[in-house]
Amino acid sequence: MAKTPAEQQIVKPSAENLAVAAKAAGRKGPPPVHLWNPPFCGDLDMEIRRDGTWFYLGTPIGRHALVKLFSSIIRRDGDDYFLVTPVEKVGIRVVDAPFVAVDANASGTGRDQSIRFTTNVEDEVTAGPDHPIRVARDPETGEPSPYVHIRANLEALIDRKTFYRLIELGAHEERDGESWFGLWSGGQFFPIIPSAELA
Repeated sequence: MAKTPAEQQIVKPSAENLAVAAKAAGRKGPPPVHLWNPPFCGDLDMEIRRDGTWFYLGTPIGRHALVKLFSSIIRRDGDDYFLVTPVEKVGIRVVDAPFVAVDANASGTGRDQSIRFTTNVEDEVTAGPDHPIRVARDPETGEPSPYVHIRANLEALIDRKTFYRLIELGAHEERDGESWFGLWSGGQFFPIIPSAELA
């Protein structure tokens, strides 16, 4: 029985095939990966490390344009990450977050402040109701890991140098009867740490 064109394309997941499909799908703006529901084709030996470096078959992907291309078709379903095209969906490993916020620029002051983030793959978002900042803390060390929402349910880990610069823009606000130190952006206050812990 002859295979359909779609079946012929689903041979074996490969970075090369995904790159070709992603390039074709992204010709008219960001690929609408949330609308695609292709068959799952297995896992690809691809991993995004905590520092934002992409690895394929154990080797760092050196071409930034290729990383940017793959980053445009990443999707998170539950706790799992996939690269998705109209004809295939393959699993990849993400150590922490799929993106890293490598820079931030603030404009305005106090409650009128806006913080615009840039990621390692050149996404830009302004923190606010649609792009919240959250801080997870290691239960053992208390070490903070700050994130900003980028798109769909994908976040960027805010790198250390950027986070330290943001701390200088922080303010104290009352939340649920407790004083918190945090950041204002886009008309919203994002708590980072209880003020008492800074004393």
